[in-house]
Amino acid sequence: MNEIIVAIVTGVLSLVGVILSNAAAAKRTEHQLATAQAVTDTKITELTREVREHNQFARRMPVVEEQIKVANHRIRDLEKAITIKED
Repeated sequence: MNEIIVAIVTGVLSLVGVILSNAAAAKRTEHQLATAQAVTDTKITELTREVREHNQFARRMPVVEEQIKVANHRIRDLEKAITIKED
């Protein structure tokens, strides 16, 4: 009879140990996932900011290119006018 009681007590204590161990592991895993999610959210926010900045630059580039074309054309016209006056 004593062996049965010892076996039951040992089994119950083992079960309690396993439950506590699993609870601690789950808590650690949950903390690691929360940390990883926070890092991912931060990276996504930063990438979103960079993409918006790039898109704004990409929208302005055609305008700048057109302004350069106009400036080059005006420079050519001025150079022609100077050349004609020198002759």
